[in-house]
Amino acid sequence: MSKKTIIKPSKSPAAVGPYNHAVRVGDLMFCAGQIPIDPATGSLISGDIKAQTERVLQNVKAILDDQQMTFANVVKSTVFLTNLGDFAGMNEIYSKYFTNDFPARSTVQVAALPKGANVEIEVIAHF
Repeated sequence: MSKKTIIKPSKSPAAVGPYNHAVRVGDLMFCAGQIPIDPATGSLISGDIKAQTERVLQNVKAILDDQQMTFANVVKSTVFLTNLGDFAGMNEIYSKYFTNDFPARSTVQVAALPKGANVEIEVIAHF
């Protein structure tokens, strides 16, 4: 049985509940959903879907960096949007981080996200 390793990057915003930023089991890292929280202030950033997606992916990057990985290691992502009408704006920013050998992805509309965020992204990465 593979050991479970808890990942709590120092450059990430604090978790907003009883969960960890990521958990590694074997060669896989399961990253908790990230919302657009500024790690310096612990507050949700303001701005449109592009600004919020940028912050979310910077938060994901901090977790990947902590484990010496990049977006190329991501094999699956799930994007949660409060409005699927924001898909194009989110996708524009998303494509700046995922540039080739794209991961599998699901995008779903949800009624609400923590702290009133408009986007949340979770990833699974392979070491």
